[in-house]
Amino acid sequence: MAALVTKKNLLTLLLLGLLAGSLPSFTKAQNCGCASDQCCSQWGYCGTGDDYCGTGCQQGPCNASPPPNDVSVADIVTQEFFNGIIDQADASCAGKNFYTRAAFLEALTAFDNFGRIGSVDDSKREIAAFFGNVAHETGLFCYIEEIDGASKDYCDETNTQYPCNPNKGYYGRGPIQLSWNFNYGPAGNSIGFDGLNSPETVANDPVIAFKTGLWYWMRSVRPVVSQGFGATIRAINGALECDGGNPATVQKRVEYYTEYCNQLGVAPGDNLTC
Repeated sequence: MAALVTKKNLLTLLLLGLLAGSLPSFTKAQNCGCASDQCCSQWGYCGTGDDYCGTGCQQGPCNASPPPNDVSVADIVTQEFFNGIIDQADASCAGKNFYTRAAFLEALTAFDNFGRIGSVDDSKREIAAFFGNVAHETGLFCYIEEIDGASKDYCDETNTQYPCNPNKGYYGRGPIQLSWNFNYGPAGNSIGFDGLNSPETVANDPVIAFKTGLWYWMRSVRPVVSQGFGATIRAINGALECDGGNPATVQKRVEYYTEYCNQLGVAPGDNLTC
């Protein structure tokens, strides 16, 4: 089961130059202090145009977000749907008494546009994609923390914007298994916890845990959702799984996704693998 939670997120892969995808490549994010006519992109760069002012734009003359639709995510992620995932986890799993639908819905209040862009079917596909990836990352909500994560080094010492606390570990935690100091730092700033000095908060507070998953999704995965489920896999763990890296884990994610699409009564769409 260790493979389920062993991952490097998109930002890491881009930093290493390993990910071949449709998103702009970069070496490391700068501090945004852009000119008044420039946007601070989701990756922390100043510029103009859709790559900077579009999805994930942090500051400046950002493009207006498309208006949300009238979908109620709570009506789609019913207790029955949620239980259908977590009930498959063994009773001994730490996540069994941690992850709850109530915590997810409370976290959702900070991310109003999640699952609410495009048509009703688009909403259902995004929700199925989120839970399909989460089911894989956590072993059907079994795991809160990455297996053997404490023994691994997830400190990027070159990132001076979000310096590591030498006494803390930035290994995978929560539904998306948030990793690395350069994710814990901005996630904490956005959500409202000390990601660098108290990363364990993600494993202790289920609402914060779901907020980190939704934060990462909206920042790094949502921009490619329209490209198909395979693009979401690439955005989360592309270098290790896509392009033949690990076809078995890709297929497992696809199985979860298509199962949840079936439950929600929506076609899964094209481009399911990566």
